[in-house]
Amino acid sequence: MSIPLAGIPIEDVSKDLCAPCSPGTLIDRDEVEALTAQLKAMADQTRLQIIHLIDQSPAGELCVCDLTESLDLAQPTVSRHLKILATAGLLQREQRGTWAWFSIRWDALQRLRGRAFPQAVEGSPC
Repeated sequence: MSIPLAGIPIEDVSKDLCAPCSPGTLIDRDEVEALTAQLKAMADQTRLQIIHLIDQSPAGELCVCDLTESLDLAQPTVSRHLKILATAGLLQREQRGTWAWFSIRWDALQRLRGRAFPQAVEGSPC
């Protein structure tokens, strides 16, 4: 054991051997691209707020007009974010008259979670 300048002992772990777990298999290239597109779609503050607002909605769906008011953003801006989420397969869009209503595609989020983070679904890695 050595003592650093700060006076805090540092444990010598150089003698411990690494015993890694099996790394598993790689995700297919096409699937990685699809998962990346979905994760990128969610990697935006406004889009995460949109998903959260829809999730918190009593009916499980919201109209574009509800989102523009809640987010204090212009309708074209909200529509652009919604299109990105819908194109990534994370939201379902239903046209009702002149308004579009959006709901979360829970099956897509579950698949994303299961493929991108399989240990979160199956248990610990070792």
